[in-house]
Amino acid sequence: MKTGVLAESFRLPFRDALRAAKKAGADGVQMYANTETVHADMTAAQIRDVRSALADEGLCATALCGDFGCNMYYTRDRAAIDREKRIMEIAKELGTDIVTTHIGVVPQENCPQRDAMHEVCGELARFADSMGGHFAVETGPETAKTLKGFLDELNSRGVSVNLDPANLVMCAGDDPAEAVRTLGAYIVHTHAKDGKMLRKTDTRRLYAPSYFGLEPESFESCVLETPLGEGDVPWARYIAALKEIGYDGWLTIERECGDDPAADIAAAAKFLKKYL
Repeated sequence: MKTGVLAESFRLPFRDALRAAKKAGADGVQMYANTETVHADMTAAQIRDVRSALADEGLCATALCGDFGCNMYYTRDRAAIDREKRIMEIAKELGTDIVTTHIGVVPQENCPQRDAMHEVCGELARFADSMGGHFAVETGPETAKTLKGFLDELNSRGVSVNLDPANLVMCAGDDPAEAVRTLGAYIVHTHAKDGKMLRKTDTRRLYAPSYFGLEPESFESCVLETPLGEGDVPWARYIAALKEIGYDGWLTIERECGDDPAADIAAAAKFLKKYL
């Protein structure tokens, strides 16, 4: 397995973030696809510039993050769907087959929201299949068992999983090691993040309350992100499970809070080396 980092976690200009990633010991970076540097309207020259910047630091792209809000999966937003497809094409041009995203909460019961999500994810999965890419759904709002059931219905290898163990612990209350075994070959990318659940809640209140007629709750009142090793992710069992299924891809460090992200990321890279 290889260590990557989400470039935006450094909260620095793009090239400075790449230098910081290299200094932290990363081999690659994931990049958000809604920034001034990486976006759906990139020209060929802009794509070359990003490839050159990565090469200058000896880094590669682990994945792009095509996260445009879960509303597109409940409303069949055509413009957002087309933008997601374009991001998959740009990802290929930047040297990665993987685009990760949050799709919101997969309803366990049949309902209009699930029907819309099934339709949109099916279209994106078929598009990914057509180009040999991966549209990778990030774990978190539901258990691995629920997510796998939904993915199985799509009957595609283009739709896959970005496994975030902290989201499973913080939001779904699921065991990341067992989630690895459940999702298995769907896993094409992972985030290295840690955290704790502060209070159990209906995750629809966190991710998409308006689409289910619910009152919203804040993430801050229910979950706590921590540095790696200080949360409830069982790292030894989790990494062992990844090895068990033959996963040899990226562990991409994501740090969404903290006063000194560079120090936290460097510590995270050092922490991961104990298990690799």
